[in-house]
Amino acid sequence: MRRPGFRDILLTAALSAATAPPQMFFYGGQAVIEGVLMRGRHHYAVAARRPDGTITVRSEMLTSRVYTNPIWARPFLRGVAGLVEMLGLGMRALQWSANVQLGEETQLTAATLRVTIAVSTAFALGLFIGLPLLLASVLHRGGSQRSALGVLIEGVIRAVILLGYLALIGRLASVRRMFEYHGAEHKAINCLETGAAVDVAHVRTSSRLHPRCGTGFLVVVALVSVVVFTPLGVLPIPVRLALQVLLVPVVAGISYEAIRGLARVRHTGFGRAALVPVLATQRLSTREPNDRQIEVAICALDAARAGESTVSEVHDAAATARG
Repeated sequence: MRRPGFRDILLTAALSAATAPPQMFFYGGQAVIEGVLMRGRHHYAVAARRPDGTITVRSEMLTSRVYTNPIWARPFLRGVAGLVEMLGLGMRALQWSANVQLGEETQLTAATLRVTIAVSTAFALGLFIGLPLLLASVLHRGGSQRSALGVLIEGVIRAVILLGYLALIGRLASVRRMFEYHGAEHKAINCLETGAAVDVAHVRTSSRLHPRCGTGFLVVVALVSVVVFTPLGVLPIPVRLALQVLLVPVVAGISYEAIRGLARVRHTGFGRAALVPVLATQRLSTREPNDRQIEVAICALDAARAGESTVSEVHDAAATARG
């Protein structure tokens, strides 16, 4: 009997998440400038510390079809929704947090945000799809194993570029601050999911590493792309590049289910072993936060949870009225 390979492990994790029964909702989030974004099922909140030391919080309903249309909650499609979320909600939260730091006299506009999203998307596609493809074509020129070996080399290059990029930008003081808030976000969510009181003392002792992290998601994307892009290895480079860009939603959908599947089994021996590379990369994208940063993360999480409670009360009241 052959031993399960990398492809089998990924597919098993993805399918287990896609077919698993519904569980409690898991909060997610990200770091912003001097703050943290937390997202619930129907509500999100972003908190940031002002230059004067006070904390300001913005909390709103999630009204986009990505959140309200149930089709986007289906297995594999929810991974695509996650990409949309990172580009949309994440960038809006970054804009808001930047404006908190700039003050009322100097504000980033919606037009600036759209340009930023376009430039960031083009940069990411070029760095993590175009560059690995070109470098792999230089290092591996044809041969009988071109389809498999060439794409494998491309995947390794993509992972190296990702890790190198994180290590490089982490040396910048402003990015290091965001990585500290990233750690605070993870600690707050880990604390909530263990059932402990969400206060500074308990959050401080929680792990800054989390299996559902966006950094881990990118690592799994790099690995899944090896499997998905392998059949494209015999095509001309321009065609391969175009198809790889078009297949990004497919890779994202599979990767998202794989991450969810691994998170469900993280307390098993297999889960702990499979999550080692996912968690290890977070040591590059997170730093240990101080108590003031933890306070901001708690404020964001509390506001998101309060918004969810309000939505639940409204739904309960509506159900009672119908009854």
